[in-house]
Amino acid sequence: MRRALISAFAAAALVVSGGSVATASDSAPPRTTHGPCQYTQTPDEPPARRVPLPPDPRRTPARGTVDLAVPTSQGPLPLRLDRAKAPCTVQSFLHLARHGFYDRTVCHRLTAYPTLKVLQCGDPTGTGEGGPGYKYKDELPVDLPPAATDPTGTRRLYGRGLLAMANASPNTNGSQFFVVYGDSALRPNYTVFGTVGPAGLATLDKVAAGGIEPTAENPAPVDGTPALRTELLHVRLSWRY
Repeated sequence: MRRALISAFAAAALVVSGGSVATASDSAPPRTTHGPCQYTQTPDEPPARRVPLPPDPRRTPARGTVDLAVPTSQGPLPLRLDRAKAPCTVQSFLHLARHGFYDRTVCHRLTAYPTLKVLQCGDPTGTGEGGPGYKYKDELPVDLPPAATDPTGTRRLYGRGLLAMANASPNTNGSQFFVVYGDSALRPNYTVFGTVGPAGLATLDKVAAGGIEPTAENPAPVDGTPALRTELLHVRLSWRY
């Protein structure tokens, strides 16, 4: 299974993350937590790094923000997570961070389409197919403005500096996320759960300016591996943003 972002051009389906193709199994049904987030194991998509299911309290924290320090090989990428916008997503992201899931992982994808400018990270395999071995529900944005570049009115503006989850289809969030370095037009199918700090925007601009690695098939791609290798060194709680 692969995950896709759709640009403002309907025909441009862009793979951003995913995992192996699901197969039938006679094993026990996947385990699901019993709180409101219902984190569910994905046996057909095992974890890229071993990690338990997140805590799922019946009263999931849904107020306040959490600041994370994320030094990368290209500079700082501080993140501010917003519990009010996406409590289950923030709960999962913090859980993965505490278990070192994101440490020493490479951001595997950069896009430079006119209407889609994101850097994608969160897969320890660096292939775009790895995840935490579980999935959980969407917490979709309801306050994004319409994208001015989309005359149909179906796409929304994922503005510069937003932090959002990648997915394969409804309710398939895992560990992969993307940060928006330039205003992008997307259907509102991707959970927004925070923002990138000012120092992080400078880092994103540096990575974007470095471009995308050319391939034998395409010497000037607008979608692919960042030419500047961008590794998340670690993800930790921070008192500064």
